[in-house]
Amino acid sequence: MEQTEYLDKYENSLLDELVNLCYQEHYLEKRLLETPDITNKWDSISPSYIKDALHEITDYPTVALGWAMYIGMAVAHYWDTEWEIYDKHSNLYEHLRDKRGFDYLDEVVRQQILGLDGDNFTKCEDLVRRCAQFVQDKIRHEQIEPSSVTAFYIFTRSIYVLYKIGAAVELKRLGYKMEKLQ
Repeated sequence: MEQTEYLDKYENSLLDELVNLCYQEHYLEKRLLETPDITNKWDSISPSYIKDALHEITDYPTVALGWAMYIGMAVAHYWDTEWEIYDKHSNLYEHLRDKRGFDYLDEVVRQQILGLDGDNFTKCEDLVRRCAQFVQDKIRHEQIEPSSVTAFYIFTRSIYVLYKIGAAVELKRLGYKMEKLQ
């Protein structure tokens, strides 16, 4: 129970901090944009993503973290444009990865899925890099024993938060916003 409380507190704090970071840079409003369709898609994506990302974590930690944010962006984009097609994919991550491989997932999402180029392409890359670096620094600050069970759970909670942030950033870019119901 104690570890679950610690992990929940870590996840909530990380989410709040990343929302604030993205808000300060005008990529999000004060509240996280999300839908159950996008949030629930993570359940089918995460096992294969985690397997691939764990191979990268030692040499390329910001990639292992940041690519989860790109996946969130892609899923949100698909949700807005062609969800009836992409919701049927058993694993959208593998669909994205298999286009050019794990190493080029960022370019696939920015170019082929989101259609970004020029300054927008670079700004998106910079945002993901800053968020991934922020998460990496926060994980290091936690001073968790590497390769421990707790380290694994912190990593999985972190990539889930980055996925949600990526989805929210793309939903905002697409023009969605939170409005109070009357």
